[in-house]
Amino acid sequence: MSAGVRTPRIGFRGWIDVAVVVAVLIATNLVAHFTTTWASIAAVPIAALVLLGLMRRRGLGWADLGLCRSQLRRGALYALGAVGLVVAVVAIGAALPWTRPMFMADRYATISGALIASMVVIPLQTAIPEELAFRGVLHGTLSRVTGFRGVALAGSMLFGLWHIASSLGLTASNRGLSAVLGGGATGQILGIGCAVAATAAAGFVFTWLRRRSGSLLAPIALHWSVNGAGALAAAAVWHATM
Repeated sequence: MSAGVRTPRIGFRGWIDVAVVVAVLIATNLVAHFTTTWASIAAVPIAALVLLGLMRRRGLGWADLGLCRSQLRRGALYALGAVGLVVAVVAIGAALPWTRPMFMADRYATISGALIASMVVIPLQTAIPEELAFRGVLHGTLSRVTGFRGVALAGSMLFGLWHIASSLGLTASNRGLSAVLGGGATGQILGIGCAVAATAAAGFVFTWLRRRSGSLLAPIALHWSVNGAGALAAAAVWHATM
């Protein structure tokens, strides 16, 4: 939906839809991070598709979900600008001596691993399903019960909390962060707090892009570029230091 179009409010029924979406997201997060390996791979994509189908039946249109074809061109323009900006910032960060250690995440220590993560795992397991769930379904359901400020605040906060489980071992697997935040329980807590704050801020930017462009294409591209370009930069930093 473009910035000038408002979704009609639907009252109590709309809040029920929001509660259902949030409950499914919470359950999905727990399943993805605290059950099996296969669940960690499939839970988020499956949940995003289930939420899409469920809320379509509950009356959300393609424009409400950011999937309207008429907004693709506008979304693509915003997507190109977002990706270009992120790639430039990541390249500078990886090149500067005082920020380079922050890119040294163990899971991206090899070029092949970073390429697979960037081109396959991140788009299919993270960027596309998370944006479909948060900036698509959640954004659409929230828009029917509150204004943009409420959508941005609630969506960003929930997106930040969504990353608590995935950041539990953040400092242990990143030399740069562990050097800054320290190790042990204190470092872990600080790492989680930083991750939640950073992803909540990112969620606000994704939400703004979704509203400005009217399309999920822009936040998907930005989400992918932040994670994907970061993975490739991490591999490049590891390769340069070996």
